[in-house]
Amino acid sequence: MFTGVGEPPSYRSPNMAASSVPSTAPVPSPPKRFLVLFDFDETIVNESSDDAVVRAAPGQQLPDWLRHSYREGYYNEQMQRILAYIAEQGVTEDSIRSKVEQIPPTPGLLTLFQYLQSRKQDFELVVVSDANMYFIEAWLERAGARHLFHRIFTNPASFDAQGRLVLLPFHAHGCQRCPDNMCKQVIVREYLARRQQERGGCPFQRVFYVGDGANDICPMLALGPRDTAFPRRHFPMHRLLQEMQDAGTEGLKVSVVPWASGQDVVDCLNRLEEER
Repeated sequence: MFTGVGEPPSYRSPNMAASSVPSTAPVPSPPKRFLVLFDFDETIVNESSDDAVVRAAPGQQLPDWLRHSYREGYYNEQMQRILAYIAEQGVTEDSIRSKVEQIPPTPGLLTLFQYLQSRKQDFELVVVSDANMYFIEAWLERAGARHLFHRIFTNPASFDAQGRLVLLPFHAHGCQRCPDNMCKQVIVREYLARRQQERGGCPFQRVFYVGDGANDICPMLALGPRDTAFPRRHFPMHRLLQEMQDAGTEGLKVSVVPWASGQDVVDCLNRLEEER
């Protein structure tokens, strides 16, 4: 797994307080130049974390009545029912966490994390995912990569006193393109505006978005011509972006670089980082 190194602990010599040399305030670090946004399922990990957890159910499958209860655009609602069913079957937190931790990373993903760790002064990392907080944090912690991420935007989830993993929707929105519980374009636009304000009016020089699914299309309309979309090759995001480019979709300005391995993303970031 990823073996990134966290921030070293601060240390103060016991003689510092008695020193006659006046202390000076630390020089603030310059703002990071680039923002990298990651989806989670089938982008960071190589399958849907929801599918992995279903394997904790009796017989490693769901009953027909539950599978057929899905309503288009309401997957979060469906996953709430699945988690309730799994709890009723006596599946424990340890079993669920184990299934999540065992999901393999996508090819080359850990190489990409190592690259970003080595250039942490330049890259701010954020997860934007329709999975849930428990699954994402469990996997990242197991991989030793949680410290890399400045923020995680996803559906809240935590275990209650009865041992059931309770899932909630991330937010309400009015976007007709997106699932009922999450519009990633809203998240990205709000985050970019807030971070620019927090950074004293300094925007990111470039934004990179690494994804795979259909729900990663809407946030592409929040990005500009200097930004880059990394759709996983032959996955829905890749196909849909190709169709939008062919149709000359208004508002789609982002550059598109498909990836099959995290090394593909590293190679592109290396080239773009040199364009100072």
